[in-house]
Amino acid sequence: MNQNNYCVIMAGGIGSRFWPMSRTQHPKQFLDILGTGETLIQQTYNRLKRICPEENIYIVTNDIYRELTFEQLPNLNDEQVVCEPSRRNTAPCIAYANFKIAAKNPNANIVVAPADHLILKEDEFVRVINMALDYTAKNDALFTLGITPTRPDTGYGYIQFDDTEEDIKKVKTFTEKPNLELAKQFIDSGDFCWNSGMFVWSLKSINIAFETLLPTMHQIFSAGEGKYNTSEEEAFIKEAYSTCKNISIDYGIMEKSKNVHVISADIGWSDLGTWGSIYTHLPLDENKNAVVGKNVMLYESKGNIVNVPKNKLVVLQGLKDYIVVESDNILLVCKKQDEQEIKQFVSDIKLTKDKRFY
Repeated sequence: MNQNNYCVIMAGGIGSRFWPMSRTQHPKQFLDILGTGETLIQQTYNRLKRICPEENIYIVTNDIYRELTFEQLPNLNDEQVVCEPSRRNTAPCIAYANFKIAAKNPNANIVVAPADHLILKEDEFVRVINMALDYTAKNDALFTLGITPTRPDTGYGYIQFDDTEEDIKKVKTFTEKPNLELAKQFIDSGDFCWNSGMFVWSLKSINIAFETLLPTMHQIFSAGEGKYNTSEEEAFIKEAYSTCKNISIDYGIMEKSKNVHVISADIGWSDLGTWGSIYTHLPLDENKNAVVGKNVMLYESKGNIVNVPKNKLVVLQGLKDYIVVESDNILLVCKKQDEQEIKQFVSDIKLTKDKRFY
């Protein structure tokens, strides 16, 4: 295994669309949301340790999830858990990890992945990522992993690529969540894939990109050289984040760079962004109900997602296409088609209820 390979797992989000299971104090990435026996961050870690040495895996998370991270990934050392003092989107998160890794190995070749995605075809994932690592180690390129689309989904970003090239293709355009008509055109054209939000690059290439496209941010983190991985790091980072712009790596760098490449792959991927997306990955009963819970009784009920504690007896009658979730004294009953409103429910709760409910 190449000692220059590093992995950065982004694990700082709240996952409010999975309320009430996902809360500020215990968000989605730390849950076994599919009932597999492993939380999403544990699955991600175990997948990535096939690509780089375990000591080269870094978790970037929020200060408040530090203990939770060590609890779920006990093999990590202090240096590997990178705690952000506040949320500033993915560009500062990646810049911070870059400088920590650079202090140890300026020749690093880095995979960046969210902590909460599902990948069913892990062998294919490892093959594609290794192909990308080999490419970025030899070329000045920023690499994004594309997903071969199966439907005109309006919930994903799309990447257009040069379809005259072989496996590794030059990226032409990025489009954020299109409307249905545009998504259909993208699928029909054959030269678009979904944007997975996973990246591969050499430390040298991504640092040049930051220096060129986000120079102020690059300067902020550069000022800490000599302090990373020392007792001075924490105080420096608190100050750095207070002046850092809130911007995504997609918008800040990937959409503006001229050297972005993509492989469109079928890796059994889902970003598990909503209860509805989880429904498609759970076993269904004869009435197409997806049930997580040992004591759920259903009568004349079809197409529901039910996720309740295993010691809770739940009886449902006459319910069709609903989400029913109970967690820590909160019960959610919501139409599946209206699941995008869950974020609004959480916003309303923050205004009217105390913090134990969100």
